[in-house]
This record gives sequence, C-alpha cells and structure tokens, in this order.
Amino acid sequence: MVTRAMETHVEFDRVDVSYGRAVALRDISLEIGRNEIFGIIGPANSGKTTFLKCINRTIDFVTTASVSGEVRIDGRNVFDMKNVYELRRRIGMVFPLPVGLPLTVYDNVAYAPRMAGVRDRTFLDELVERCLRQAALWDEVKDRLGSLGTRLSGGQQQRLTIARALSHRPEILCLDEFSIAVDPVTTMRIEDALVELKSEMTIILVTNLVQQARRLADRVAFFNSSRLVEVGDTETIFNHPSDEITAAYVTGAFG
Repeated sequence: MVTRAMETHVEFDRVDVSYGRAVALRDISLEIGRNEIFGIIGPANSGKTTFLKCINRTIDFVTTASVSGEVRIDGRNVFDMKNVYELRRRIGMVFPLPVGLPLTVYDNVAYAPRMAGVRDRTFLDELVERCLRQAALWDEVKDRLGSLGTRLSGGQQQRLTIARALSHRPEILCLDEFSIAVDPVTTMRIEDALVELKSEMTIILVTNLVQQARRLADRVAFFNSSRLVEVGDTETIFNHPSDEITAAYVTGAFG
C-alpha cells in the first residue's frame, strides 16, 4: 500500500480479467502513488500488459476480455467513465516496439494536440520542442523536424513515441517494455528522462529488465501466474522480499 506521505493516484480493487477461459489477472488490489515511478516485474504471461490495458481501457478493444472489480483514478472508477477518449488523453501509453505515424517528426508530436483542436503554430512549436527535449531526442532531430519519423533509427523512433505520448500532457505515463528494441545507451538516456518527468506525472513501468526496475522504481510489484505476489518499496523487494518466488525471480533463479 501507499505510505501516508503519498497520495493515491491509481488504485486496483479486486480486479479480475479473463480472455475467454484464460485468466490474465486474478484478484489484483494495489495502489500507485501520485508522482512515483511504479515498477511492475514478472515472467512472461503474468498479466503485466493486461494491467496497463485496464488503466486506459484499451482492454475494451479485446472482444474476448471480461473484467470485474474497479480501477480508480483519483477515486473514480475508469469503467464508469462515459468519455473514454477524455480518459485516454489523461494517460500516455508507450508500447514495446515504436509505432511511428507515417508523418514528419514534427507532425508525429503535434498530431494529438491538433486532433484536440490546437491550431496556434507558436504554441505547437513550443510543445513539440518541449516534448522532444523531455524524451531526450531534441538535439538529434531539431534540424530535421520535416523528415519522416519512420526514417529515424529504432532508438530514436522509440523516443519519438514517448514524445508523442507526452504531447497531450498526460498525468499518467504507462510504459510497456519500452527498451525491448533499444540499445543500452539509448535506454539509459530514456531512463534519465523518466526520472526528470516524475515531478510532472505518475509513471507506471512494466519491464522484463529486473535491474531497470531496481534503478528507476520507487516501488515495485511482482506478478506471477496472473497474480500479484507482493508489492513494496524497491529496496525491500530486491533485498528482503517476503515471498520465496519473488526472491527467486529478482536473483535470476527463474524468469
């Protein structure tokens, strides 16, 4: 649970998710504090990505999905919200592989604000630069904003995806294995950017890189076989876990 010094931002309350007969999440209850980096670790198929999909309701796109329980943001159940698009504007989502729009670097970042009705060029220029700086990409692309984003390197495209996720100024940023196709140097640059962004938003990080969670996260949740095994501050999870399965995972005995 979140300590008294922390304000709860996202809360899962007895959440179950199934895809047909396959259970993806079973009885998940936890709280995520505002402006923390919350790490989620666990072996493949333990429910980590499904957890993220519940937050911005992209789980709605899965026709076989069945969800029970509540996911609350600022105390309000997201599954009761009528305006799903407004919900998703509050939540930035970055997927494992970069998904660049077939647009220029500039237009990739400006796309969401324009769709929301923003037309002021000065405002858009400032927004694009700020988001690219926050994603640690500005210095590499500032002289080719008119080039296609799909022509950037893989690591640059991933950072462009992060910049695009930041363009609608989300209060929650969800990252699902963002470093899966990124070289170690670029990964470290993104990690540095995330630490700076924590002051502006809550960051939920799903990662298979155990040491990445250890470097970045304020608290960590360990998932296994669709269940939440334990959650706690990073120091405790890695050095004094309460469950032997957690201990085996963080020490590399399995996973």
